[in-house]
Amino acid sequence: MNQHVLGRGIALSVAASALFALLSGYTKWLAPLDGLDIFAWRIVWTLPGALLLVALSKRWPQLCALVANLARNVRLLAAFVVCTALLGVQLWIFLWAPLHGRALEVSLGYFLLPLAMVLIGRLYYREPLDALQWAGVAAAALGVAHEFFITRAFAWPTLVVSLGYPPYFMLRRRLNVDPLVAFAIEMMMLAPVCVIALIVRGSFAVVADSPLLWSVLLPGLGALSTIALGSYLRASRYLPLVLFGILGYVEPVLLVAVAVLLLGEPFTASQLGTYGPIWIAVALTAVHSARLLLRERALRAASAVSQHRAGVEHETGGERVH
Repeated sequence: MNQHVLGRGIALSVAASALFALLSGYTKWLAPLDGLDIFAWRIVWTLPGALLLVALSKRWPQLCALVANLARNVRLLAAFVVCTALLGVQLWIFLWAPLHGRALEVSLGYFLLPLAMVLIGRLYYREPLDALQWAGVAAAALGVAHEFFITRAFAWPTLVVSLGYPPYFMLRRRLNVDPLVAFAIEMMMLAPVCVIALIVRGSFAVVADSPLLWSVLLPGLGALSTIALGSYLRASRYLPLVLFGILGYVEPVLLVAVAVLLLGEPFTASQLGTYGPIWIAVALTAVHSARLLLRERALRAASAVSQHRAGVEHETGGERVH
């Protein structure tokens, strides 16, 4: 993997994490809508953005080809239905949690998720770990162990996030479909269900009575969601699964900040035993990513020098023959 692709993947992952954290706090401005309404409106407003991204990136023929393939291939269609259902649950709980004082529990799930992804990458995909990565995993595991020791259990939102996302990413990787095109298909599958839910719940009437909601806030929700999810899914294709998993620690750190500073959820001293080691894992991740970029840059420079020398030697040898 060259430096340009690796750097782009890391940048996309970090940008997606920042936007996801912003989305968590964004829900406080969408009253009187509840978690299910916000989820449904998010899908409705994200679909046009996803289709626009497909068009701008000139992937429309790929999207049409995939739709035709889904109509012919029942197994592929079933796989996409499973992917869509797994993603739908995650998108719902992400927006439901901040409205019900459960944002910290969801953030803990996102802390656990990279650990699960790293372990899957190491054990299932046989991706190697270097010393810094092992140190990051160990630090995160220490924080997880502290949380379990204090609570003797994990809240169900934590488990939904930490155990629900890995099968989704594994299935998406197995399908080997362009991430943006696949994301657009998932939004297309979710949109009809969401529209029906909004009609049944009378949400259209509620939004119609609030010009700020339908003209600014909900379109903004769709724009943020489109950019964040598109960046996240694209990063998953650019990066090795281990590095992709470890970079996932950036998002829950930001989610904790949003939960405590913007949403007013309590953060006790005992929770430092959980989050402290995980923040250390984040710092180790930053160091590892920087070292990896520098290493890739050095290898690329060495390769360029080697090719230049080979060319010079070839030219010199040619002159001697003549």
